[in-house]
Amino acid sequence: MDLDDADGFAAVGQARPLTDGDQLMAVPESYQTVGHLYRGIEQGLERLVELHGEGGVFIGPPEAQATTEVFEWPELTAVTDLASAKAAIELIVEQGEGSRGDWRDAHFGKFVALLDDYLATRAADPGFEPARPVEPAYVHRPPDVEAETLTITDPLTVQVADLFNAIYETTLQTLSRYFVHSGETDGQVRALATTAKHLMNWVMRPLGSLLTTLPVGPDRPGVLAGPAFEIVQPSIYVLPHRVAAWRILTERLEQLAARADRLSGTAGLAQLGELAIDLHGMARDIESA
Repeated sequence: MDLDDADGFAAVGQARPLTDGDQLMAVPESYQTVGHLYRGIEQGLERLVELHGEGGVFIGPPEAQATTEVFEWPELTAVTDLASAKAAIELIVEQGEGSRGDWRDAHFGKFVALLDDYLATRAADPGFEPARPVEPAYVHRPPDVEAETLTITDPLTVQVADLFNAIYETTLQTLSRYFVHSGETDGQVRALATTAKHLMNWVMRPLGSLLTTLPVGPDRPGVLAGPAFEIVQPSIYVLPHRVAAWRILTERLEQLAARADRLSGTAGLAQLGELAIDLHGMARDIESA
């Protein structure tokens, strides 16, 4: 795009590949934009197909693909060959950057429009604040992060943030089981997809918003807590045995429901009672699938 970057975002040099193509282990490679990254993925798939043929590259079971039928997003199509893979990449780049179409309709263009509106509103009303004073805050300082992080000290906020993180982790586990399922029936695969969708839309979305109304702690007056999406490494526990995996997902959903129900009795957290009902329902769906 022929658009000026903000101060501080000037390119420091041209992106250069860090491998000569002969290494066995993967290494990081530079890219200038997300579109650049995905074009590299596209070229990599083309090269692999040249070497091994489509049958040697697209080896995953087609039924493991996320499709519109299950997730109800019209753009989702099964990726089973090079043509469908390239179509998916094209959609991602076009929606994200609009680099081969009208960028104003892409995510990039929408963010530019939001920024323009925000700057115009602030110019007209310098006191305008479009959001709460929120900062991502951790329940536990990540052991592998050297940068300074904000830790929650308010006891109630800690419990709500811990619930959010546990639901986030369970969502990742459910999605992981969906994409690497083994032995599940069609109904069980659909139950995994539905549960993952509902955890994101029905639970994480309102719980994250509720968390941003709670204080970080007395040491940071006026600052509210934002989700930090904490996960324990390794974050996705891929259980190889179907019966064990489903039992653990059921137990986890019941635990989350019980915690949400308990917290709902606290002033200002009554909304968690509705989330508890939804979580109990998801646990029953998984148990009965």
